[in-house]
Amino acid sequence: MDIQPIYGIPALGADNIAVITDLHIGLETHLTSKGFHIETRTENMFDTIMELDDNISRLVVLGDVKDSVPGSNRQEYREIPEFFERLLQRFDIVDVVRGNHDTNIEEFLPSRVRIAPASGLLIDDVGFIHGHTWPSDKVMRCDTLVTGHNHPTVMFMDGIGRTFTEPCWVRGPFVGESAKYPVLPKHFIIVPAFNRMLGGSPVNIDGGNLLGPLMNSGLTDLENAKIHLLDGIDLGTVSSLKVVENKRKRKVF
Repeated sequence: MDIQPIYGIPALGADNIAVITDLHIGLETHLTSKGFHIETRTENMFDTIMELDDNISRLVVLGDVKDSVPGSNRQEYREIPEFFERLLQRFDIVDVVRGNHDTNIEEFLPSRVRIAPASGLLIDDVGFIHGHTWPSDKVMRCDTLVTGHNHPTVMFMDGIGRTFTEPCWVRGPFVGESAKYPVLPKHFIIVPAFNRMLGGSPVNIDGGNLLGPLMNSGLTDLENAKIHLLDGIDLGTVSSLKVVENKRKRKVF
């Protein structure tokens, strides 16, 4: 399967499949409760998906469709069912891999949406997980493992210590051997969050850690992973882009 980021948006192309992650529909309700009055961006996300090429006939969502955990809010009940009903008019197949925010997601999704367990989904030689729990042995027998959950960004720092971040793709190798898995994938890809309001977690902070058991297992070589921006610019490896945080609270835009 030919796997390539889709230019300019946080979506991965794999033959006739598009892969996105971390929609977090309902986020605006939580921001409103904290004093931020923001209109829903769910329609913006839908419009971006509709810009995909016509040859894309299958959509895989790598979890965290909803934002509330635990529980749910009115925005999620109002927007998620309609969002996926409209997606089913565009795509022949829509898959959702369960994420850590997707409690009771069956209540929100049309019956035609295929729900895969948190342990992952295998399509040909590619495995798809959200990333908050261990993948199944079957999924780990893939050639490339695609994951979300971390909302990856790369941090830049100027000469006076001001910082800003950009969403990014991370692709790296698996290394070593595992007592848990008889076979390991060759590569992993971390997909940036589709909801651009989420911000993200910089992957190039010195001493930083990623989320999820697999990414902290020692089986993935993050230091030699390559970072690409959404426009395709190759920034090099994580180890070559290390940023040491100031002792004072960092400012991230």
